[in-house]
This record gives sequence, structure tokens and C-alpha cells, in this order.
Amino acid sequence: MQYIRFGCKTNQYESNAIIQEFMKHGYKVVDFGEFADIYIVNTCTVTNMSDKKSRQILRRAKNKNKDSILVATGCYAQVSKSLLEEIKEIDIILGNNEKKDIVKYVEELKKEREEKITDLFKEKEYLEFGRVVYTEKTRAAVKIEDGCDNFCSYCIIPYARGRVRSRRLENIIKEIEQIAKTGIKEVVLTGIQIASYGKDLSENVTLIDLLEEINKINRNRKNKTSVH
Repeated sequence: MQYIRFGCKTNQYESNAIIQEFMKHGYKVVDFGEFADIYIVNTCTVTNMSDKKSRQILRRAKNKNKDSILVATGCYAQVSKSLLEEIKEIDIILGNNEKKDIVKYVEELKKEREEKITDLFKEKEYLEFGRVVYTEKTRAAVKIEDGCDNFCSYCIIPYARGRVRSRRLENIIKEIEQIAKTGIKEVVLTGIQIASYGKDLSENVTLIDLLEEINKINRNRKNKTSVH
């Protein structure tokens, strides 16, 4: 399979989660431009240019293998499903909540086209991707939150990502502990509006509380994992 990602650190984290899941199911990831039987495009929609790039790469993806499965997911797929439906090469369109189960949708695909888009404004809990330790870099991105409540007049992100949904503190800590065991010494906390972390949780927890808990990890080791 071949994977193409656009956008922010949050998309990077979710891309790592998706690649990790495909690899667990026995798939091999090949470089862009190589022959593949599955093409995954994780799109972005922050600007008109990112929309254009997403459409261009989706139209080009099947040039190597017209019989491959092409999946469009991410923020542009979330907010512009009707436009992507016009691109006949696309086999599956998945929203941001559906990308967690992307392997299942790919493996279930036979001849019929699949389109799965959840209304994110109805989602009140953070969608857990499990413990993501895969990364192509020397530092790991760790997603702690999704969504935004600000609804700025110039920004489409709340419509692409929904409202603020914070990840459980214990799940974040366990993931960073696993990442530290792989030898990675630097993690980057990512999300859409991370300053709002915890506001939707029943526990009385804030971003500062999370940082303090992360700071305790490996505190007795000489080479401590740093957080940004």
C-alpha cells in the first residue's frame, strides 16, 4: 500500500496510526510513485491550496495501477464529500472518525463503492486510535485532543474536526511510556486546540496537569524523554 499525507501534526499522528494498523495486518508500505494495490490519501482543508493539492494527488494516485483501491480520508473528505464523489477514481471516502477503521473498510471492499462520513458535531468523546508507537521520524507525535469550539469566521476546522474532545490522561501516559521504551527521547503533543485539553472531561484535569504527569515518566532515568 502507498500512503500520502497532507496537513498538520494531528494528521501526522493519525497517519502513523493508520500505517501501523496496515502493517499489523501484513501490508507493506511502498514509496510514493511506486506500484501499489492500495492508495491512501489523508487530506487537508485548511486552505484552498491544500484542497487543490488533495484533489490533484487523488486524481493521479491510480496512474500506476488502475485496478488499485483508492481511499480518500481526512479533513477535506470530511467537509467536501460531494466534491470528492465527482472524482470517479476514488473507491472509498472516509471521514475523520472513520479513518480509525480504514483497514476494515479496505478489506471489505469488493465491487461497491463505500462512503462513510460521521457527523462530528454529534460526537462527544475522543476517538481513541490505540497506542501509536510507529513513526518515520526521530521524535513521535502524540495526539491528546481533537476538535475546536471557537468557530472563527475565517476557519473551517470546527466543521472538519468537530467540537473539543479530549483524550483520557491515562491513555496518553501509557502511549508515551511505550514510545519511550522504543528509544525515542522526544515527543510532540498535538491536537486541534490543545489549550482546551480537559474542558470536556468529567475529571478536573487541564493541560498543565497532563504535562506534569508526562514529566514524571522516566524521571529516574539519565536520558529522560522530553515533551514539546
